[in-house]
Amino acid sequence: MKILHFIFAFLLVSIVNGQDAPLIKFDKLVHDFGELIAGDKAETNFVFTNKGKAPLILSNVRSSCGCTVPTWTRDPVLPGKKGTIKVVYDSNRIGPINKQITVESNSSNGTINLKITGNINKKPDEIMPFQNYDKDSSPFVQ
Repeated sequence: MKILHFIFAFLLVSIVNGQDAPLIKFDKLVHDFGELIAGDKAETNFVFTNKGKAPLILSNVRSSCGCTVPTWTRDPVLPGKKGTIKVVYDSNRIGPINKQITVESNSSNGTINLKITGNINKKPDEIMPFQNYDKDSSPFVQ
C-alpha cells in the first residue's frame, strides 16, 4: 500500500508544472506563547491551505532544536483543502523562546519558515504557611 502512495505522489509531482503547482498559504507564520510558567502546556497549530491547482506534499518539517517537536499532515493536501503542523515546545526550559520550524514541500513558493516565541518563567517556590502553636504545642490558624 505504501508503494502505491509513493507512486501516486511521484506521478503528481512529476505532472505538475509552474502554473499548476501547489501553493502553500499559512494562517499565521509566527505564534507567540507570551509568558508561561515552567511545565505549562506549550503547543500550537499552524494551519495551512493549498491555494494551488495540484496536490501539496510536505516532504519535511524540522525544528531548530530538539526542544521543539513538529508533527504534520503526511497525506497529499488537495487544492483548496487544509492541513496542520502541530508544534510542541518543551516548557521545562526557563528563558526566552525563539525557535524556527522549516517546512519543505512541493509548493511553488518554496521553503517556508515558521516561528514560535515567548518566555518561560520559573515556577514560584512553594512556601509553607505560617502556623502558631498553643501552650500544648498544637498548631492553630489565626
